[in-house]
Amino acid sequence: MWRSSLSLSNLLGSEKEERRREMGRHGESSPEAEEGVMATDFFWSYTDEPHATRRKQILAKYPQIRELFGPDPWAFLKITGAVLLQLWTASCLAGASWPKMLIVAYFFGSFLNHNLFLAIHELSHNLAFSTPSHNRWLGIFANLPIGVPMSVTFQKYHLEHHRFQGVDGVDMDIPSHAEAHAVKNAVTKSVWVVFQLFFYAFRPLFLKPKPPGIWELINLLVQVAADASMVCFCGWKSLGYLILSTFVGGGMHPMAGHFISEHYVFAPGQETYSYYGPLNLMTWSVGYHNEHHDFPRIPGSRLHRVKKIAPEFYGNLAAYRSWSQVIYMYIMDRTVGPFSRMKRTVDVKGKKKD
Repeated sequence: MWRSSLSLSNLLGSEKEERRREMGRHGESSPEAEEGVMATDFFWSYTDEPHATRRKQILAKYPQIRELFGPDPWAFLKITGAVLLQLWTASCLAGASWPKMLIVAYFFGSFLNHNLFLAIHELSHNLAFSTPSHNRWLGIFANLPIGVPMSVTFQKYHLEHHRFQGVDGVDMDIPSHAEAHAVKNAVTKSVWVVFQLFFYAFRPLFLKPKPPGIWELINLLVQVAADASMVCFCGWKSLGYLILSTFVGGGMHPMAGHFISEHYVFAPGQETYSYYGPLNLMTWSVGYHNEHHDFPRIPGSRLHRVKKIAPEFYGNLAAYRSWSQVIYMYIMDRTVGPFSRMKRTVDVKGKKKD
């Protein structure tokens, strides 16, 4: 839920109407959205993304925030522990029934694999080691229980998401027009949420493919070798558990709520949202998303200190306390869908897209 004293019904009522009126200050809302039905186009902004400006303002007032920059010295140990625990769990489930495997995958393995996915997010910003190549190797290691190679490719697209937030044709975090036109009601939104990890993974490969390099090849070969070893020594069920943990953890699952909460427009004129709930302890504090976009060089373990040092910059922003509530709001609010994202062409300074 929102970090506010307002009830959910008030938020889905009066604030929703305010959102549609106020959006014109930062982008255009469609007539469909104003009438209480799902929009047929994205919100378009004619201003620069907000994080670079806020970063300058915060650093000018609180230069001590620079002391938070740099790697997390505990990242390697945290990642190693999660990888070993998940691989051990997979080996223990070699002879388990599929129902038991599904239960363990949803209520246990999904949390570990999503934790490792967000560890890879952390490593894409070089927040475990000062040397970029060391972060890449650790990312490939963190990738092992996920079952499919993705750590190196993720970094390429994710850094563009930060540098070109919302830029049409560049930021692959935004759903495609095909997705948005296909998802029109609560049923199709529910299906989209279940499979959102697939859309998230394959969207950039179809819309903005990049030629693979040597690091992608290494990632692929290491992952194939790890998967083959798992099958050879433990059997197909163990590998199935790992992939199932990845799939269910990225769908209709509390941990996956961050995919929606981070940038889907629920409040007037705001395109990035933070989450200040307990799951930050298991997700490298990715919930501190405004703080993360403002300062991507600060590891998740220190992001809460940004808000503590500069509370006036974040206290007036809409935020969440529950990722499960975000998923519910996304599915049940008929005005919200894949089109509920802010887009821009180029920033106000005329910076090139790529």
